[in-house]
Amino acid sequence: MTESAASVRGAMARQLPPTASPDDSPKGDPWHAFGYIVSGVAVYGLAGWALDRWLGTDFLVAIGILIGAGFGIYMTYARFNKASAHEDKRLHDKRLGD
Repeated sequence: MTESAASVRGAMARQLPPTASPDDSPKGDPWHAFGYIVSGVAVYGLAGWALDRWLGTDFLVAIGILIGAGFGIYMTYARFNKASAHEDKRLHDKRLGD
């Protein structure tokens, strides 16, 4: 065995396995995502239904449901992306402080 291989093995033997930290927890509550999507579908679907009744059409409820689902997915993405960015910045600042 060469000297460099022995030093690498020695370094690997001293290395500790990673431990779980509080920062490894999920970055958001999945019920928030569910709530955003369901409420978007409900609110915009209801608005589409009301416009259908008022205008005498029968397609606006479907458009409202699709738009509500799209807004719900967007709000979910925006919330969890912001939470993730905030956590990343906090971890970065913590590491710089060490």
